[in-house]
Amino acid sequence: MRSNIVTEAGLQTRVSQWWEGIPFLTSAIVILCGIIYLGCLLTGYDSFAEICFLPSALVSHFQVYRIFTATIFHGSLLHVLFNMLTLVPLGTELERIMGSVRLLYVIILLATTNAVFHLCIALVVPRNPYADLMNECAIGFSGILFSMIVIETSLSGVSTRSVFGLFNVPAKWYPWLLLVVFQLLMTNVSLLGHLCGILSGFAYAYGLFNYLLPGPSFYSSIESASFLSSCVRRPKFIMCTGGNLSGYIPTHTNPISSGLIPGNLWRNISSWMPQRETASSQNLQSTQDGRFPGTGRTLGAVINQSSGAVNTDSSLQARLLDNSSPDRLSETTATGTGQLSNTRHLALDNATAVGQPLNSGTFDEELKKLVAMGFEKTQAEVALTAAEGNPSVAVEILMTQQG
Repeated sequence: MRSNIVTEAGLQTRVSQWWEGIPFLTSAIVILCGIIYLGCLLTGYDSFAEICFLPSALVSHFQVYRIFTATIFHGSLLHVLFNMLTLVPLGTELERIMGSVRLLYVIILLATTNAVFHLCIALVVPRNPYADLMNECAIGFSGILFSMIVIETSLSGVSTRSVFGLFNVPAKWYPWLLLVVFQLLMTNVSLLGHLCGILSGFAYAYGLFNYLLPGPSFYSSIESASFLSSCVRRPKFIMCTGGNLSGYIPTHTNPISSGLIPGNLWRNISSWMPQRETASSQNLQSTQDGRFPGTGRTLGAVINQSSGAVNTDSSLQARLLDNSSPDRLSETTATGTGQLSNTRHLALDNATAVGQPLNSGTFDEELKKLVAMGFEKTQAEVALTAAEGNPSVAVEILMTQQG
């Protein structure tokens, strides 16, 4: 009896940890689709012809809402379970790369383009021996899932993919094989809906949607909006990092970032990180985890906003390390306050140039704190000057010297 209780507690803990590892938007979509299906089940609602994607209704009655209602409604318990279990790993990976707000925009974009492709194909071939595409009712999140499979496969940079653990296929053929397998194994599956999802995914991966993607200021303005403040404060919410958005798109104009060639995931994702104008920002990017550029919440974390905090001048750093030796310490002290004063003024000028003013009063306060922490005053002043007034970077420099 006792062992069963321990087993149940362990399972509950594992499920809780699994759920906590799912980012904000992905978990929100799972909850939304689950609640909608549960509501339909409890109320007995099964008039899916009113909310599914029906090309004839979209053309004749201009029912645009079907583009989005069709993605969040599901026809059966197996349908919603399979789609949501597939969404969790895909959405988690992409949300950590893109950020919560950016992934939401991409999902809306994919849902819209899937519908456009679906409608165009249905209009081109309205009558065929197999189905009446204009009156074919498509429902479920699987169309977007196929798009996400293509994008995630392209971003991963792998050369092969495993099909249900049975055998490996080239990565570029993986979504097409899944399309055929699901069509053969399952009934009432929308071939056109899945096909349009694959087409949208490849269009995104090849950069054909670049002109539809807004700049980083668009996402920043949404994240700073008051109506999203409660969501942004949640630990599972992943912020967008900004920068050039096309850096996250493995367009084939860049031979390095082609997701269909073999490569290492970490190397490919870091190569797709946005490039900025200043050299200091480029050095900052090289120290970040390329796979997870989203700024998740971490307790006690200090966000450094100074562009020169990470990009420490190499000659100055060498001088710091040289000054840290006992033989050079007396020489550093003998130089007097004149050189230190000039160096401090130089740091003040640099901080003002990047738009972050630093006054001598603040500098002295931070210096006193470092001295109170047990660091030698001369070394603390030089390290704080090198860090351009940032106490966290100064502590790291001093700890490196002591190490």
